[in-house]
Parts: sequence; C-alpha cells; structure tokens
Amino acid sequence: MSLRIKHISDEKDLKDIYKLRYKIYCYEWCFEKPENHPDEIVSDVFDSNALHFAVKDDTQKIVGAVSLILNSPEGFPTEKYCELTINKDEIPRDSIAEVSRLVIHRDYRRRAEDKYIYGPDEERRSIGSFNFSSNYSNNRSYIRRADDKYKHKGSRRSIETYSERRKRHEVVISLYKAMYQESRRRKITHWYAVMTKGVVILLNKFGFIFKEIGDPVDYHGIRTPYMADLGQVEQEIMQEYPELYEELTKGL
Repeated sequence: MSLRIKHISDEKDLKDIYKLRYKIYCYEWCFEKPENHPDEIVSDVFDSNALHFAVKDDTQKIVGAVSLILNSPEGFPTEKYCELTINKDEIPRDSIAEVSRLVIHRDYRRRAEDKYIYGPDEERRSIGSFNFSSNYSNNRSYIRRADDKYKHKGSRRSIETYSERRKRHEVVISLYKAMYQESRRRKITHWYAVMTKGVVILLNKFGFIFKEIGDPVDYHGIRTPYMADLGQVEQEIMQEYPELYEELTKGL
C-alpha cells in the first residue's frame, strides 16, 4: 500500500485531522478529556496560523498528520507554556516555526512507535507528581533501557539498515520531510517543538537534532521544549544520512 504526503488546506481534510487528534488524545492516550471536546474534534487557536500536513493511504484516509505553526500575534505554544533557557529574541520571529500535534493512526503505529511518540507512563503523569531529577537527564546521550537495541546519537551501530529503519517510520519521516521542504521555501531557519524524550530519540536516528531549551511541563502529557537549527540539521543529515539528504533536498 502506497502513502502520499499532502499539504492540507481543504476544510474536510482539516476536520479529519482534528478528529484523528480527538481519537488519539482523548481515547487512546487520555491526554485530554472527551467532555472538553463535545464536537469530537481537537483544535486550538494556533491551528489558524499553521500549515497542516497529512499522510493519506490508498483509500484517501488520513493516517498521520502534523502542524507547523507560523509566527503570528498568537505567538508559539513553546513560548506560552514553557520557561525557556534561551534568548528567543536573538532569532528573527519570521524565521521560527513550531512543530506541533504529531498524530499517527494506530493502524500505522507499532508499540515501539507509541512509546516514542506519546511517551511511557512517567511522561503521562501529572506535573505535580513528576520528579524531574529522577526521570530526566540533561545528558544528550539519554536513552531508555527498552531502547537499547535502537541506534542513538553517539552510537552509530544499529541492527537495522537505513532503508529498513526508514520504512518502519515512514509516516513520521514523510511528515518531517514535508515540513522541512516547506520551511526551506519560506526561509524558516529554526523549529520549536514541545515533545517527549522518545520523539527526540526517534528523530535523532534520522539526523533531526533537537536541543533541549527548558524543563519539562504538563502540556498534553509531560513534554519538554526543544529547538532545532535547520542549518545544523542539514549538515548532520548530509554527513550521516546521505540517502535522506538527497530525498529532502530533491526539487528545492
């Protein structure tokens, strides 16, 4: 079955994305309460200032989606909900976008991917009972024991070939490819993101390097703020993952 990535602007497709968020956030992972979304969609004020990307299968069903929030008077969720350790004013506002609301249909996820994207139990606990010092580390070589078999930054050995790994995470990488190419066209140089550590580990495996810029917060589950410098990302992918670099830059 082939998958196609698309920049979404059609209202019907946007509603399907919001419904997929509702299904995953409210019922599969319980990040949000269903009663707060009586229309069975999950959307917020940032969606009107975002580019939306979706992966569709052969039946035109949306099986994955992500949003890229652009600069606007509404600002960015990362700045609104997190206390940052960087000087955000050093980067031109129109050069920043925020990666947000990554969702993948359960038929296209594996249990390992669930852990990466939505986090294990400790990342779904309330912030009030969360012990940062015992659960998180500022060490960039952080990795869970359950992930020992996976390749991570600092250890270039892997039991998988690139093509096998690329295929296994096809939906995620296709979405990030679409965001990267659109960012290049719009001269966006930096991405914000508020993610689980697991997503960072997964993205690192393909050269999408995000740096921690604040402490974890309770934002759709326990999440940590990050920033990626797309210039550095390009260099990392070009050097370590030339096949992916060729794919990302083709047509630009």
